[in-house]
Amino acid sequence: MSRVAIVTGAARGIGAATVDALVNDGYRVVAVDRCRDIPDIPYAMATPADLDAVVARHGDHVLGLVGDVRSKSDMELAVDTATRHFGRLDAVVAAAGVIGGGTTLWNTSDAVFDAVMSVNVLGTRRLIDAAVPTLLANGRYGRIVAVASAASQLGLRHLAAYSAAKHAVVGLVRGVAMDLAETSVTANAVSPGSTATAMLDASARLYELSSTDAFAAQQPMARLLQPSEVAATISWLCSPLSSGITGANIAVDGGMTAT
Repeated sequence: MSRVAIVTGAARGIGAATVDALVNDGYRVVAVDRCRDIPDIPYAMATPADLDAVVARHGDHVLGLVGDVRSKSDMELAVDTATRHFGRLDAVVAAAGVIGGGTTLWNTSDAVFDAVMSVNVLGTRRLIDAAVPTLLANGRYGRIVAVASAASQLGLRHLAAYSAAKHAVVGLVRGVAMDLAETSVTANAVSPGSTATAMLDASARLYELSSTDAFAAQQPMARLLQPSEVAATISWLCSPLSSGITGANIAVDGGMTAT
C-alpha cells in the first residue's frame, strides 16, 4: 500500500517540488497551501491556480487543500483529509514559510515580526501537533520533516526575525525528536541555502538587488540551488532509508554553512 504524506506550502517552490518528489517515490499526498496573501509580508503568496497546477501534474495521487498552517483546525482538517481520502498518514512535511524584514530588528514592525514567527514556527508546531497522534497510532512508521534554512545557523543582515524563526524551527524539531525517540516516528529538519524560488526573489527585493545572482556568489558551489535538490533530501528523509536519523538538521546549502 502506498504511503501518504501531508506537505504544507505545497503550491510552489520547495513545497511543490517536495510533492513531486514524494509522488515519484510512491507517496500519495495532501498538498496544503494558504493560497492568499498575508498582510505585512511584502510579496505575493501562491494562488489557487498554483495549487491546482501541482495537483494536475499528479492526478489522483495528490489532493489539494486550502488551509493556513497557523490554524489548529486547518491542520487537523489536513490530517483528517489524509486519513479519510487515502486511508492513512505516514509523513508530514512543514514546508510553508515566509520571509520578512529588510531592515534592522529595531526597525522591524511587530506585525512583520509576528507574521514571520507565526508562519514559520507556529505553523510547524500546528502541523506536528495535528499529525503526531495519527503517526503514533500507526505503531510502525512515521516521518516528520520541517524546512528550516541556512539562516538557522547564520546571522543574516536585516533578517533577524527570519533567522530567529528558522533557529526556532530547528530547536522545535530537535525537541520533538527527543519526545519521539523511543517510537517509530522520526523528526528532522532540512536547511536549504539560496534556492531559486519566489521567496528568494522577495529576498532580493528586500536587499534592493536587481537579481538573485548575488545570492549564488555566497555559496561555495557558486550557483543557486533548485527546489528539486532540496526536495530530494526531504523525500529521502520520508523514506525507510532514513530510519537511523532523528533530531538532525541537514544542510542542503551548496556549502554555505561549511565556510
